[in-house]
Amino acid sequence: MNSGNFIFEDQTEWVQLNEMTRRKVFGYDEKMMLVKIEFKTGAIGYVHQHEHCQCTYVVSGAFEFQIGEETRLVKAGDGLYMEPNVLHGVKCIEEGVLIDTFSPIRLDFLK
Repeated sequence: MNSGNFIFEDQTEWVQLNEMTRRKVFGYDEKMMLVKIEFKTGAIGYVHQHEHCQCTYVVSGAFEFQIGEETRLVKAGDGLYMEPNVLHGVKCIEEGVLIDTFSPIRLDFLK
């Protein structure tokens, strides 16, 4: 199972998660996945946990992230790491884009 070698922005469909957020899945195989997520100001990614390691890169905007018991403001150029099964969530302070990587693959994102 994999995405193929080349994934082009203009040929990849957005998945609308709600009126404030949408995502595109880019490259993946069984071991890892790359996901682009757009947030409008005020959007919330409610506190949750999952079995996957997650790294996030802030492309644009500003976000308040909670990872475990710590909450910090991050902005364009910043990055984050979330261990498996740690509680985490996000609130968009200024409209922006995040790039998430997951290991292993998020099968729920392919449905």
